[in-house]
Amino acid sequence: MTTTSTTSKLQIRDVRKIFRWEKRGVKHELLALDGVTVDIREGEFLSVIGPSGCGKTTLLRIVAGLVDHDDGQVVIDGNPIKGPGPERAMVFQSFGLFPWKTVIENVKFPLHIRKMEERRATEIARSFLSRVGLEGFEDVIPSQLSGGMQQRVGLARALATDPDILLMDEPFGSIDAQTREFMQEDLLRLWGESKKTVLFVTHDLDEAVLLADRVVVLTKGPGRVRASIPVELPRPRWEYDARAHANFAEVRHEIWEMLKSDIIEAQGAAGVG
Repeated sequence: MTTTSTTSKLQIRDVRKIFRWEKRGVKHELLALDGVTVDIREGEFLSVIGPSGCGKTTLLRIVAGLVDHDDGQVVIDGNPIKGPGPERAMVFQSFGLFPWKTVIENVKFPLHIRKMEERRATEIARSFLSRVGLEGFEDVIPSQLSGGMQQRVGLARALATDPDILLMDEPFGSIDAQTREFMQEDLLRLWGESKKTVLFVTHDLDEAVLLADRVVVLTKGPGRVRASIPVELPRPRWEYDARAHANFAEVRHEIWEMLKSDIIEAQGAAGVG
């Protein structure tokens, strides 16, 4: 059962993005996104998946305010975004931790940027490190942690700022398969507690279905919305084997058939096979 609101939190309207560059005096253009429109409800967990090069990460970075778009509009609570903002926090695949700072200093960093009083920042950082299972690791540096533990630090840092929207760019992509499953379960628990609005980009089909209320499938580049598929799996999903649920297999198959056709078409165009 989901408790997602019917109110739109984030509206992506007809977004187009063209990358332009010059090489050896020749100007080049690449249309990355071509009229992407998506509504994300308050408290919804939305996964975005598509073939390599479809513009998934570009879309996420546009919503984060890190990349400009050429046409269209991105609106949060009725307000067009004009750059990064405190209502959004991003978790990167590459962890994005400061290697010279301790774990707790990494988590406190965005709170310091907001001029939060030191005692309060420490209290919040310790609380979120405990929630992601890193109590006792506050004073170590990232290189002393496993990949999964480093990603937990990144997640704690994002949640500590109490954002309305959590943006996640293949956050478990560089973690081994077993740790990845633990992290997915941890994320499901944390999301169940906070009910943040989540925009989650992944190339992993099982992950997209397991986590989300809805999966948006993008076409091969230039990215367009091919389908928006609801995932009717009971929550909380960490309390049972969601992958064994009949609806999991149905949704996974439906999405895979879409992805497969695009992958085969792209391979044919490239002369592969």
